[in-house]
Amino acid sequence: MHGTVCFRYSVCSQLSSLFLLGFNRTVTLDSRLLTYFPLNGVSNFVDMASSVSAQAQANPAPAAALQRGIVKMVLSGCAIIVRGQPRGGPPPERQINLSNIRTGVLARRAPQSQPDQKDTPDEPYAFQAREFLRKMLIGKEVCFTVEVKTALGREYGMVYLGRDTTGENIAESLVNEGLATVRREGIRGNNPDQARLCDLEDQAKASKKGMWTEGGGTNTVRDLKYIIENPRNFVDSMHQKPVNAVIEHVRDGSVVRALLLPDYYLVTVMLSGVKCPTFKREADGTESPEPFAAEAKFFTESRLLQRDVQIILESCPNQVILGTVLHPNGNITELLLKEGFARCVDWSMAVYTQGAEKLRAGEKSAKERKVRIWKDYVAPTANMDQKDRQFVAKVMQVVNADAVVVKLNSGEYKTIHLSSIRPPRIEGEEKNKDKDKRFRPIYDIPYMFEAREFMRKKIIGKKVNVTVDYIRAATSSSETSTIPAFAERTCATVTIGGINIAEALISKGFATVIRYRQDDDQRSSHYDELLAAEARAIKNGKGLHSKKEVPIHRVADISGETQKAKQFLPFLQRAGRSEAVVEYVFSGSRLKLYMPKETCLITFLLAGIECPRGSRNMPGGMQVAEPFSDEAMAFTKELVLQREVEVEVESMDKAGNFIGWLHIEGVNLSVALVENALSKVHFTAERSSYYKTLVSGEEASRLRKDKIWANYEEKKVEEVVHVTEEKERTANYRAVYVTEITDTMHFYTQDVETGTQLENLMETMRAEIAAQPPVEGSYAARRGDYCIANFSADGEWYRARVEKVQSPAKVHVFYIDYGNREIVPSTRLAVIPPAFSTRTLAAQATEYTFAYIQVPQDEDARADVVDSLVRDIQNTQCLLNVEHSGVTCPHVTLQFADSKDDVGLSLVKEGMVMVDVRKEKHLQKMVTEYLNGQESAKTARLNIWRYGDFRDDDADEFGYKLKK
Repeated sequence: MHGTVCFRYSVCSQLSSLFLLGFNRTVTLDSRLLTYFPLNGVSNFVDMASSVSAQAQANPAPAAALQRGIVKMVLSGCAIIVRGQPRGGPPPERQINLSNIRTGVLARRAPQSQPDQKDTPDEPYAFQAREFLRKMLIGKEVCFTVEVKTALGREYGMVYLGRDTTGENIAESLVNEGLATVRREGIRGNNPDQARLCDLEDQAKASKKGMWTEGGGTNTVRDLKYIIENPRNFVDSMHQKPVNAVIEHVRDGSVVRALLLPDYYLVTVMLSGVKCPTFKREADGTESPEPFAAEAKFFTESRLLQRDVQIILESCPNQVILGTVLHPNGNITELLLKEGFARCVDWSMAVYTQGAEKLRAGEKSAKERKVRIWKDYVAPTANMDQKDRQFVAKVMQVVNADAVVVKLNSGEYKTIHLSSIRPPRIEGEEKNKDKDKRFRPIYDIPYMFEAREFMRKKIIGKKVNVTVDYIRAATSSSETSTIPAFAERTCATVTIGGINIAEALISKGFATVIRYRQDDDQRSSHYDELLAAEARAIKNGKGLHSKKEVPIHRVADISGETQKAKQFLPFLQRAGRSEAVVEYVFSGSRLKLYMPKETCLITFLLAGIECPRGSRNMPGGMQVAEPFSDEAMAFTKELVLQREVEVEVESMDKAGNFIGWLHIEGVNLSVALVENALSKVHFTAERSSYYKTLVSGEEASRLRKDKIWANYEEKKVEEVVHVTEEKERTANYRAVYVTEITDTMHFYTQDVETGTQLENLMETMRAEIAAQPPVEGSYAARRGDYCIANFSADGEWYRARVEKVQSPAKVHVFYIDYGNREIVPSTRLAVIPPAFSTRTLAAQATEYTFAYIQVPQDEDARADVVDSLVRDIQNTQCLLNVEHSGVTCPHVTLQFADSKDDVGLSLVKEGMVMVDVRKEKHLQKMVTEYLNGQESAKTARLNIWRYGDFRDDDADEFGYKLKK
């Protein structure tokens, strides 16, 4: 059908015994009512029509035509509603009143708008007459003849059970049972049917049946209860046991009016766990059905209306009674879902007592078949291959309480988020309570550590089953939105040994369930189990739902804290093997460990090996990764990341990193790296008990020519007998421009050769910024990011790198082309245009320090030296030569561009610094020259030598420690 279809039924006296049900008005059916509804006990479609002329609307019909229909409802003992067969939608209906008889009037509730009116009770035997017909006729096929049709359209006639008049005469049955009286005033003597009714009434009187019994039938009047004072207590009193009931009215597919027996409570019951399309009431009082609302209502009516059922009253939130209606032929809730007439409702599904998984299964079946309300449904994983929807993978890392990194059989790593759960979180006020303290989510958010540990112990390193539930699309943040930006997320149900990890996590109170909009299908395939687990956790007061004080984890991070590390070193050395958990892997041989007994975090370096170094962001630019560094890090991650290990601490380096041996399940990680050709043996391993094992593993890797040994060529013996040493110092001075001198006597320079490129880049960049100024406050600073910063001294934009974000008002930046630092608010930062990034032109400021001289430790002495350098060489052109490498930067000598005098040697000769004596042979000539300059300063008693030479014990007065 298209649009709407209007049916008018007119006089059709020529029709045979099959007729359409007639209406005396136009009936409009929505074009969506196109679904065929199967009904129990009826197999054929019968068209029914009425033959009623305009003249017969007030007079008896001369020839009553036989018509057929299905009894939909019994209004009273003498009135029924019959319907036709459904054809593309709910069928037409008509009311038939039984001719020549009268039954008692049923109770009627007074209109709510008229408080003065009183409820009308049942007349004696009125309900019994109704029940007699209800049990006999509901859902059955009947035939009838219309004898009289009034001017108001009311139709009176004879009704027979079955397809023809040989069936039971309904009016006669009522009279025979004493449940109806005969209207004798209009009886004609020549009508045998009316005469038979009179005879049956006389027999009922004689037999004292029904209303003709002594006493008047007052005991047949029901005590109907329309209002329940306390619905919640009423529902609880039923203890979720089935109650016998009759469905009196169907408001829509999922809301019915029921008469509870035997106490005659009239209650409105909403089906638990589901919701059908409804009829919306418009402002003008009319009702407009949602798609499939009429069909859903008919589906429920045709199966439940005036049927004997059982109802389980399950809950009463907000005065709404929720329940499940059970019919001998099935559960209407599950049927509605399976046929696509309803959708699951989370808020009421929790109280459904018949098994929520059945409802989800019914809804899933309808979605897969795309029936009714799901005709346009597209599954969240519809575009995914089966192998991508379900797979087995190994858990490599637990990112936090709702995400894991897994390794697929293909070797690919994939981040999986647990569907529909939210990990512990902290409100903004609590998070910002102590702004000076570095916020560490894993330790500072209540129960985050417990949640992570629970998952780590359960699944790390194990194979799990992953079922993808949905793909959450990426979101981008904006200035007006409070929603943070997220990359695309693969959300799945992860199980191990039949246990749903998300459900286990929630049952412990370590996570909560996300609530969704009703039409949001992107949720866990086991969403109801998650809700039930959360309800149990709340009831038992576990984890996040506990009223006890939250656990506090005071974990000291001593990574890079040299002084703290020195205090821990003796204790860890004496402890022998200590338990630890690998928190992070920086490279193949560098890890961060959590020491549970000591509740501290340390940086741990593997002893005895030399592992390939990865790429690093150095002051002079990005350091290129050595070959196989990534493979070494991946190997270490797969073997030990987030695993429980044992460590032996042997020593500590200058940066406060502990050095030692790490064991996992009997495997020495240093040995494993060497045996897998991902590391070389370091000479420091000679003192270790593991030396022979390391050498043996290295030898085997070399023979295989595997990985780092792939290009290894064994040198001939004669070629390595004579070792030549560099005899002369190489002097290769180049022109540089000194841009910055630090308080530690380090300095930054720019190469004069590339100075023009930098000037051109800065000029172009500032012109572009002037044309399109950046939006103030749009840049969110993150440590390590390259950006542009507005320098406070001149208001110009320069390239910079973020070193630390203390707060939005205090961001520490390093100007990569000049070497100076500044603390600026984030409003003076912006994204660096791609055309001016370090890929276009590398950072121009390079850090150096002076060779052959010692930096004074005394602050005043060092300040004097720095002041002298600033006066002499800052913002001037000099000549630079690299003398030898250093821990943090190269050690160099500087010469004044005009006089070619050595800047460092000048400081020595002026008695401002002492000489750092180097042992390399090729540097001895320079060392001797510096020592001669120092002797001349001593003789002249300049600056630090003004009181003559000084002993070892007095060296600290000047900030030096004499070398022996």
